[in-house]
Amino acid sequence: MRHTPLDKDQLQLQPHFSSSHLSSSMESEIAAEFLPFVRIYKDGRVERLIGIDIIPSSLDPSNDVVSKDVIYSPEHNLSVRLFLPHKVLVSGGVDKKLPLLIYIHGGAWIIESPFSPIYHNYLASVTKSANCLAVSVQYRRAPEDPVPSMYEDVWSAIQWTFSHANGSGGPVDWINKHADFDRVFLAGDSAGGNISHHMAMKAGEENKNKKKKVDLIKIKGIAVVHPAFWGTDPVDEFDMQDKEMRSGIAVVWEKVASPNSVNGTDDPLFNVNGSGSDFSGLGCEKVLVAVAGKDVFWRQGLAYARNLDKCEWGGTVEVVEEKDEGHVFHLEKPDTDKALKFLNKFVDFIATG
Repeated sequence: MRHTPLDKDQLQLQPHFSSSHLSSSMESEIAAEFLPFVRIYKDGRVERLIGIDIIPSSLDPSNDVVSKDVIYSPEHNLSVRLFLPHKVLVSGGVDKKLPLLIYIHGGAWIIESPFSPIYHNYLASVTKSANCLAVSVQYRRAPEDPVPSMYEDVWSAIQWTFSHANGSGGPVDWINKHADFDRVFLAGDSAGGNISHHMAMKAGEENKNKKKKVDLIKIKGIAVVHPAFWGTDPVDEFDMQDKEMRSGIAVVWEKVASPNSVNGTDDPLFNVNGSGSDFSGLGCEKVLVAVAGKDVFWRQGLAYARNLDKCEWGGTVEVVEEKDEGHVFHLEKPDTDKALKFLNKFVDFIATG
C-alpha cells in the first residue's frame, strides 16, 4: 500500500547489494536494493517496489469532491492534482473563495505521488471536510533525480500556483475563481513535511526582496506531519539510539535520496534541527507540528517545535502528539479514531486560518 512505516520496531532500511541469495541471472543485473523502496539495476534502470499504484482524477461528484490534473512544469512533465468541493463547482459562484492547501506527499524522496490512492483519498477527505481547494504536487524523485530536484520542483509549483493570485493571471479557472490567497496553507508528511518547512523558509527569504505586495508568496500556515528530520547524532536522550536503525536511515539518504550531500545526514536539508539552524525567517504565521511516539522521527519533530518556540520567528506553534502510534498512521489507518481525530485537527488548522 505504502512504504514501510518508519516505526522504531519495524525499521528495516539497510541496503541489500548483489549477494549470494540472488540467482545468477539476477546477480548480473542488480546493482543494489534499498528495501523496501527501490531496486537499482546495473544498466541504470530503477524499479520501485512500493508506492507505485495510481488512480485517475475524476469529475464524478460521488464523494462530493472533484479532481483534475494540470501540468505545471512542461520541462519535467510534472503535474498538480487539484481537488475542489463539488458543491462549489456546480454553484458557479465566482465570489466563493476557499482556503488554499498546497500539499507535498511523502515517500522518502523516492516513492509515491499525488496520484497514489493513499494520497488521492486523503486529500479528497481533507478537501471535503475543510471546504478548501487543494493542490497536490508531483515532483521528481530519487534516485533518478536526487536532492535537491524535488525541492526545486515544489518551489516551482508554489510559484505557479501563486501566478493565479490576481484572480485571472493563471491558466486554471478553479484556482482563479476559488483560491483565497490570504488563506494559503502548506502541508506535507514525512519527506513532504521536511520539504514544507524548507519551502516556508524560502518564502520568507524571497519575500524580503519583493517590493510589490502582489508578488509575495504569502503563506498563512504550514503543517509538518511526522517530518523527516534527522542528523548524525540523536537530538536528545530519547531520540533513536539504535546504531543499526540510524545507519539504515543514513543509507537511504546518502546512497539514494541525496548522494551528493557533502555532510551526509548533517546536510541542512535533512538535519533541520542542527546547531546552525535559524528559523526566525520562517515565512508563515503559524505551524502545526504532528508527531507520533512510535515514529523514528518523533523526537526530531518535538525538537523542531521547541526550536520554533525559542527563535525570534514570532508566529505560533501547536504540537499534536499520538504517543502510541507510528509513522503516518493517519494515512495507513485513516478510519481509526486517532486518525479521524488528527483529520479534525488538520481541518481546523485550515478552516480557522
